[in-house]
Amino acid sequence: MSGLGIWNYLIIIFLMMTGLYMVISSSNLVKKLIGLNVFQTSVFFMYISFGYITGGAGPLFNEAVELYSNPLPHVLILTAIVVGVATTAVGLALSIRIKESFGTIEEDDLHKMDSSL
Repeated sequence: MSGLGIWNYLIIIFLMMTGLYMVISSSNLVKKLIGLNVFQTSVFFMYISFGYITGGAGPLFNEAVELYSNPLPHVLILTAIVVGVATTAVGLALSIRIKESFGTIEEDDLHKMDSSL
């Protein structure tokens, strides 16, 4: 493994832990969504890193090429990006409706309102 490869995985771990910390520590719903997106981006980087082969070529037939890269991880990431954008949009729409209904998007305030009913 080259020196760049180890840095790649360290960055992935850093992004994962940052996203997880944002989800756990924040009580603001929008900040939680941002944390989920950071975590999701780290997973994208991880899958793309797994799919990379040093010296590999794209999966097009060429007699001069002996080593091909697998396109499946990249295809899965494209699908995951679309799903991620859709779930982020739904989360933001729900946050707007919660703000309109309850006047806040702070999780602690919402729990206080729920326990007072």
